[in-house]
Amino acid sequence: MLENNQFGTTKEMVIEAIDDHGVHRIMAIDDKGLYLTRPDMVGRPVADVNRYGVDRLEFKLILETLGYDTDQIFEANRHRIQAPKSPEGVVKKINPIKASKRGH
Repeated sequence: MLENNQFGTTKEMVIEAIDDHGVHRIMAIDDKGLYLTRPDMVGRPVADVNRYGVDRLEFKLILETLGYDTDQIFEANRHRIQAPKSPEGVVKKINPIKASKRGH
């Protein structure tokens, strides 16, 4: 069953746990690409700052420095990307900043 969290990191988005020079991180994917987050952010009902507050190029450089092929990983895990849907089942784009001001 999919978790209903538009701005956080869900278990379905997780690709793998990685060791970044002694720092435990989680590699995850969303519609904007790959990103790294902390293990304690997965499955929480709050927005994940690592998903929206950090430049994705920084994550790409970290992953490639650790030996990951980011393009191949993105393509292999594209099926994990979840787009929010309206009650009618229509995919819609949501601005996380505006939604947070509305209390979503």
